[in-house]
Amino acid sequence: MRPIKAEVVTIGDEILYGQITDTNTQFISAELDKIGIRTSRKISIGDEREAILEMLTEGTEKADIILITGGLGPTKDDITKKTIADFTNDVLERRPEATEALIAIFKKFGKEMTELNAQQADLPSKCTYLYNAVGTAPGMWFEYNDTIIISMPGVPYEMKYLMQNEVIPRLKEAFDRPVILHRIIRTAGIGESWLATKIEDWEDQLPEHIKLAYLPSLGQVRLRLTGSGSNEEQLKQEIDKEVEKLYPLIAEYIHGEGDEELELTVAKLLLEKEATVSFAESCTGGFLSHSLTRNAGSSAYYLGSVTAYANAVKMNLLGVKEETLKSYGAVSEQTVIEMAEGVRKRMGSTYAVSTSGIAGPGGGSPDKPVGTIWIACAGPEKTVTKLITSTKDRENNIKYGSKVALNLLRKMILNEL
Repeated sequence: MRPIKAEVVTIGDEILYGQITDTNTQFISAELDKIGIRTSRKISIGDEREAILEMLTEGTEKADIILITGGLGPTKDDITKKTIADFTNDVLERRPEATEALIAIFKKFGKEMTELNAQQADLPSKCTYLYNAVGTAPGMWFEYNDTIIISMPGVPYEMKYLMQNEVIPRLKEAFDRPVILHRIIRTAGIGESWLATKIEDWEDQLPEHIKLAYLPSLGQVRLRLTGSGSNEEQLKQEIDKEVEKLYPLIAEYIHGEGDEELELTVAKLLLEKEATVSFAESCTGGFLSHSLTRNAGSSAYYLGSVTAYANAVKMNLLGVKEETLKSYGAVSEQTVIEMAEGVRKRMGSTYAVSTSGIAGPGGGSPDKPVGTIWIACAGPEKTVTKLITSTKDRENNIKYGSKVALNLLRKMILNEL
């Protein structure tokens, strides 16, 4: 079964200028993926006739489907409708069904419909009208040569309505689609290149119809297995078999699957062990605590934290010795050990994690450059530490340090340290 290729296009100068964030293409691609249609290209273009025509010319030569959002409003800068009509050798005509829908929506909100509004019912005569129940701009469905062209409003909630209620049902009927399945394995504590080296032989032996993608982020790498075929159950079994081969190769780095973030993995482990945790944060400034308490029910395992920026706070609230700070400095292995053990004692938690570092962009030195972060994790039997060196970007350092700290806690709970 041949793959169905779709191109997703956003039209609007405001997107190119960076004045709004494009969330439409992400939603559209995800919805297409669910029904076995692969997005082969995403494009953003401005409100220019020639750019739209060029996109349509290229798209109809390569893609089975072109999905367009934007440029359907009633003002002069919205030229998508007229341009697509010209491309398909069509003319605009006032469509009764579109006019009735416009009258109904303006009546519903008690507003008068102007002639400018009424012009939104002017559609290419050959297109299929797609009813928009949540806005004034209808969607349009064109069958041009061997390509289906779909045009929708750029307003996200209007586009979503049309995708779910008009476009997806029609696409299901129009195409005999392959099955596309994904399985995501989440890892932490290992970089992308090192991970690739460990699983190189396994990756080389994957079946042709199962592809692997590396999706790195701060402190983590997601491995996405994507399979395509005609039999969903058989495909699922094949992917499961490959994952069974993968686990023994990198088991120490795998913390979960699917949408499960590292903090949720840690939360589940704490609940399973009936354990609690507290934090002593310096350079992460409370972000580590925020990461864990984002989960509902965190009061069952999270006791509290001390955000100790000043040395006086480290000494007075956490029990860090003055001589430790003088001899080794706030950013040191010795200091984070005393911070973690101090907060664990004061909070009465099973585990405690501490962070101290130079988040930047200033404050570094030759011995301790920006991005130097010490982390400690104290448990019932021992305290372990980890030194990381990151970038000069403050926000990245805070987030990366928090992820590494959570992974250290995960490994401590699992007795892997």
